[in-house]
Amino acid sequence: MNDVVGELIGKEFKCLDKGFIRLIDVMGDDSSIVQAARVSYGTGTKKVHEDRGLIRYLLRHLHTTPFEMVEFKFHVKLPIFVARQWIRHRTANVNEYSGRYSEMKDEFYVPSLDQIRPQSIVNKQGRGEEAFPQEQAEAIAERMRTTQDGLYDEYQDLLGENLAREIARINLPVSNYTEWYWKVDLHNLFHFLKLRIDPHAQYEIRVYGEAMAEIVRQIVPVAYEAFEDYILHSRRFSRNELRALRSYLTTLPDTVEALEPFGLKGREAREFLDKLRDTFA
Repeated sequence: MNDVVGELIGKEFKCLDKGFIRLIDVMGDDSSIVQAARVSYGTGTKKVHEDRGLIRYLLRHLHTTPFEMVEFKFHVKLPIFVARQWIRHRTANVNEYSGRYSEMKDEFYVPSLDQIRPQSIVNKQGRGEEAFPQEQAEAIAERMRTTQDGLYDEYQDLLGENLAREIARINLPVSNYTEWYWKVDLHNLFHFLKLRIDPHAQYEIRVYGEAMAEIVRQIVPVAYEAFEDYILHSRRFSRNELRALRSYLTTLPDTVEALEPFGLKGREAREFLDKLRDTFA
């Protein structure tokens, strides 16, 4: 275990009002990706690619299997409605706190006042950009707390009548906090982060995604840089969009040297020139 991992294991990254993410365990690092790739590519690969170049080449060309050799295990405390979004990513192993075996805790998420906003007029599934006036937001937050407290009191009353925990819990709201262990390989974690730290993702799950991204960035810095360059900040174009671009682009670079100011060098620059010729010729 290197010093970076040692400092991160067990460290609590606060999320929302009562949640957190903790790194429990990690298997592998950037060198694990390189090691796995060289088994596939055969001897002599190191003479052609430095480690960073190889990792970037793999992700640029979507050779993702070597990234699956790195695994992360997280302990996450999160509101149930965030967990229901999260669980849609079906490529991880999950073990969640059970409301059948244990009592649900008296912990509920209440948004901060700046996140209490009206429905967006342009996005049917999201909130608007502007918060409610402070007085109105405070009143809404207080109504949320009152409802949560009342429902939890009823839950406790039902338990006091010896109602089974699995039944007593069903009226609790999705703002109730749950906890789970979540284990995932780096390839599928990158896919999760691509969707969940996007500005269009719901704020609450984005907070967790950003905390997780900070952890991952420190453990696999070369792979994370490649993820930022080739996945997170890249864009896809449809056939019609490319047709539109063809009609507007009149000047294209024709040398590797012309691309150096943009951070494109060597093989990556040559691949880009080939891509331009194939697309716009």
